[in-house]
Amino acid sequence: MNDLAQLVGRAERVLERLEAILPGPAVEPDWAAAVAFRWRRRHGRAELLPVVAPHAIRLADLQDVDDQKARIDRNTRQFLLGRRANNVLLTGARGTGKSSLIKAVLNEYAVQGLRLIEVDKADLVDLPEIVDLVARRPERFILFCDDLSFEEGEDAYKALKSVLDGSVAAVSDNVLVYATSNRRHLMPEYHDENLQTRHVDGEIHPGEAVEEKISLSERFGLWISFYPFSQDEYLDIVAHWLSSFDVPPDAIAGARQEALQWALMRGSRSGRVAWQFARDFAGQREDGAA
Repeated sequence: MNDLAQLVGRAERVLERLEAILPGPAVEPDWAAAVAFRWRRRHGRAELLPVVAPHAIRLADLQDVDDQKARIDRNTRQFLLGRRANNVLLTGARGTGKSSLIKAVLNEYAVQGLRLIEVDKADLVDLPEIVDLVARRPERFILFCDDLSFEEGEDAYKALKSVLDGSVAAVSDNVLVYATSNRRHLMPEYHDENLQTRHVDGEIHPGEAVEEKISLSERFGLWISFYPFSQDEYLDIVAHWLSSFDVPPDAIAGARQEALQWALMRGSRSGRVAWQFARDFAGQREDGAA
């Protein structure tokens, strides 16, 4: 009898040690501490970390993407009002404002209860757990997945498909997924996949490999495309940022040629390049004044 009691005691102590090591469910954060959070899983344990100082970009700061702004703004307002809204996929040229637009939407509507949770691609397998964690909260949550791209067979790819539209359990109505990608279909496309395309009664039917790649992006109800900026659009963005950095109008006009040379060296006329030039130009003026 004593041997059995000792064995049971040892087993209980082993279980206690295992419970301390094994990952448990994520603990709810202090929801009042921030409007943006990052999901992090480290050493098997997951948590939502408050973002104390989120990027303060505004919708008004995003120039020459008025149609894109209007579409995501309308979808977000519908979401906040409890009406039907769509998951959003923003695709297109790099540096054109895809991620900035999502951050600006958060800043616009945080006072109305909008919250953002940034999830890295490696942690997308945790999406069901995140959805369960926020399901009973009164706030409305955007799950933000930045710069998505997948390879064949990734677990994160399957998890995202399931949360978007493929699970038996419905996703709570206080959650939407907003994702950005340079790829329209989120996965690499190969020339030999086009050889699988077949023609039936005059209709084109993609092969199974292409269908699989299309199936994920089709689960996003709203696609918003971004395109490279023209020279004039690029200069408009430069002027906006220089003005926001308190550069006087005559200096902004004189910076035109330098801004074009900067873009030529970078090989891109994007909003990101315009912002980087403006910071450099304004910083040089401040240094000269000092």
